[in-house]
Amino acid sequence: MTEAAPASGRPDDKARAFILTGSFPVIRRNPLYLTELSRRGLKILVITADSYREQAAEAMADTSNPASQITDIAYVTGDFTVQGAFVAGAVARTTAWRDTYTIVGAYAVGDYLAEPTGLLADGLGVRSPGLRASRASRAKFLQRWYLPELSPASLTIPAGERDTADLDAVAFPAVVKPASRASSSGVGTVTDLTALRRQLATYPDHEVVLVEQKVIGPEFSVESLVQDGRVIFASVTGKDTTDSHTGTFVELAHSVPSARDDLGDTLLDANRRLLDGLAFQDGITHSEWRVGEDGRPFLMEVAARTPGDGLLVLYQLATGRPLEPEILRIALGESATYPIPRRWTRQVYLEHDPGTLEDVIVDWPGVRPEWIGDSGVWPEIKPGAVDDPPTLRAVLVLKKRGSLLEPLSSSDDRSVTFFIDAPTPDALDAFEQRVRACVRIITGGRT
Repeated sequence: MTEAAPASGRPDDKARAFILTGSFPVIRRNPLYLTELSRRGLKILVITADSYREQAAEAMADTSNPASQITDIAYVTGDFTVQGAFVAGAVARTTAWRDTYTIVGAYAVGDYLAEPTGLLADGLGVRSPGLRASRASRAKFLQRWYLPELSPASLTIPAGERDTADLDAVAFPAVVKPASRASSSGVGTVTDLTALRRQLATYPDHEVVLVEQKVIGPEFSVESLVQDGRVIFASVTGKDTTDSHTGTFVELAHSVPSARDDLGDTLLDANRRLLDGLAFQDGITHSEWRVGEDGRPFLMEVAARTPGDGLLVLYQLATGRPLEPEILRIALGESATYPIPRRWTRQVYLEHDPGTLEDVIVDWPGVRPEWIGDSGVWPEIKPGAVDDPPTLRAVLVLKKRGSLLEPLSSSDDRSVTFFIDAPTPDALDAFEQRVRACVRIITGGRT
């Protein structure tokens, strides 16, 4: 009997596709993912939250917008404070795609879809951080479970047990944090039992909450590229947060690389132990640490996705090369490499007076504020030469004119940021002060 020819729709006849997941604004502001995938001839499939439906449709319809390169987009619904809320939707949408495309890779650009993406990659047989890493990266209490030797003393309060939890062993000051949120949402310092109970009452009943030792000391992050379970690049980033003068933990500055040479090896070693403990396989990690007075690093949290804020920009300014192509090479099983930083870079978020945003003034030759609140698309911020003098690369306004600016309680409250780089860390510090003096945020009375 003669063997029949392959029918249309067999895997070898399907178009090859790659799935990106996460917040649509984050995908849109990092267009290099889209252009790199398009250059390879891959169909681009995106999974994002239903709340972004309108802006995604508008961006994809605009042929001048990088989002127009997206082949298809699926929307999932769920409450980000609920564990696993987006898993079923992501699996349902990808099941439909699997009948149409040969899916060769998947990558989580943002936090809330990191766990579903790990499950999708596992079912599709493509590269991923691994099931343990994908799951634990979205649940801080699991990070404490798998990595007790790297974690501060903590108490996990399951959903529905606020009134019965034994809080007597909590040492103050303590930090209270929702187990699965991002962007410092809901994180705060408490100094006594009364304040702790008051803070616990602010979370939905279904939310898991951590109460843990507050580590007093400088804060850092470590960004790692991992391929086949081996770290091929890692670098320490210095951080400043509002914790220095308030009870919140909103990030105000990132410095790539960190100038604290005395702590670099200690943090990189702790990060290696973290990756081993989570059995991390393929991808990028962004781990956050505080170093106590005794020099011991404590893990605050780890994410199995692209670092947030402008860290991708900083790495390109520091090394001269973007990270996104290497992230995609890892996801596709291709050999990846990345150079060490060659310049000192920093992103600064300016604090503002609460009120209505009226204007942002930049008194700096050749630099004007870029208002990206409407488009959400960041301008291309290109690296300079290794020996360039200290340089102001960009000032971005993240909110629309007329927006109500609130006190900083989460990353979403920030309004203005700038990027600088310099040939030495001392020059970078001095230059930051000059730039700060030349940028003003004008706010009016509350309406």
